[in-house]
Amino acid sequence: MYSGSSDVAAYMLELGKAARAAAREVARASTDVKNNALRAMAMQIRSRAPALLEANRIDVDSAKQAGRDGAFVDRLTLTQSSLEQMAGGLEAVAALDDPVGKITGLARRPTGIEVGRMRVPLGVIGIIYESRPDVTADASGLCLKAGNACILRGGSEALQSNQAIAACVRAGLKAAGLPETAVQVVATADRAAVSHLITMHEYVDIIVPRGGKDLIERLMRESRIPMIKHLDGVCHLYVDDRADPDMAVRLADNAKTQRYGTCNTMETLLVAEGIAATFLPLIGKIFLEKSVEIRGDETTRKHIKDAKPATEKDYFTEWLAPIVSIRVVKGLDEAIAHIAKYGSQHTDAIVTGDRARAERFLREVDSSSVIVNASTRFADGYEYGLGAEIGISTDKLHARGPVGLEGLTTQKYVVLGHGEVRS
Repeated sequence: MYSGSSDVAAYMLELGKAARAAAREVARASTDVKNNALRAMAMQIRSRAPALLEANRIDVDSAKQAGRDGAFVDRLTLTQSSLEQMAGGLEAVAALDDPVGKITGLARRPTGIEVGRMRVPLGVIGIIYESRPDVTADASGLCLKAGNACILRGGSEALQSNQAIAACVRAGLKAAGLPETAVQVVATADRAAVSHLITMHEYVDIIVPRGGKDLIERLMRESRIPMIKHLDGVCHLYVDDRADPDMAVRLADNAKTQRYGTCNTMETLLVAEGIAATFLPLIGKIFLEKSVEIRGDETTRKHIKDAKPATEKDYFTEWLAPIVSIRVVKGLDEAIAHIAKYGSQHTDAIVTGDRARAERFLREVDSSSVIVNASTRFADGYEYGLGAEIGISTDKLHARGPVGLEGLTTQKYVVLGHGEVRS
């Protein structure tokens, strides 16, 4: 148990050893046992809702007193509805197929042996996140269902909320007969805890950072453990000149304004010059009515009088705020080139009625999610049918896009023999 700043190294070592031991038990747990734990966690969240909301109120009040911005407070805040969504998410994960132990590609070789690949847990997963306490429940559920133990280090601003949710998780594990140390939430806000977590390669197999660019850049420099991560969410929506204007307005509005502080929110709107005169005044009116600051190129400012001049830096920026960058492009080639230069390989969408152009966009835009005629806000594990997500990866090895159960497992070769020997 953590008892003071001088004990951080020893405390984190204790968590690591306990997680490694618990990982072996969770890896061999049956699907029914894991599902029972998930459903028990959900029940605990519902039954302890008043205590969870009170713990969250303390965190939110502290954040407001510290002068945190609206988007930050929004990510931090829990409501009765979000608690129900949290509990429902755990139940949704319980309803998913268990990937652990599944053998695929089993084929008989000329020698007589059969060779296939089996899904197995990664082991111990360290997850570092900032102001979203719902991550505590989502991460716990996904890691457990995939047969892993995890160590969760939430941000100091959500310490009360995370510990309250952790109590629900521990109670659910205990009810199912699993070790409570299968999910451990770091109980100190000391930043040194992160430094220890990302270097304990004897006990932690994978690090998943969920937070701002500064945090992830720091972890990329310092971690001695492989990571599943994305750095930025500079997401684009391109309105082609063969788009339906009404659809384009609806999608651009949703992609930008449905929530401002998420990594799949549109940050840059690209518009083909052939539709700019029709589309820009319509979307500009909506953005301005919703107090979204518009930063645009010269052509954009001709059609939206209140738009401010955009700088090149603006097109590289993940705003996470009611600000949008707009650029008018000649067509599909220029849009794809813009995304390649300024994007972050997270999520990019096209609105078009031209099938050939849609297919080109799908093939040529090198992002973890590429979308045709829908909002970028759909780039999410829940919306993709994963139950929930541990995060979104823009890396190209192991996992890419929203990372659900399969992304929290790896594969090993299995060989079934019948007494064969190699000649």
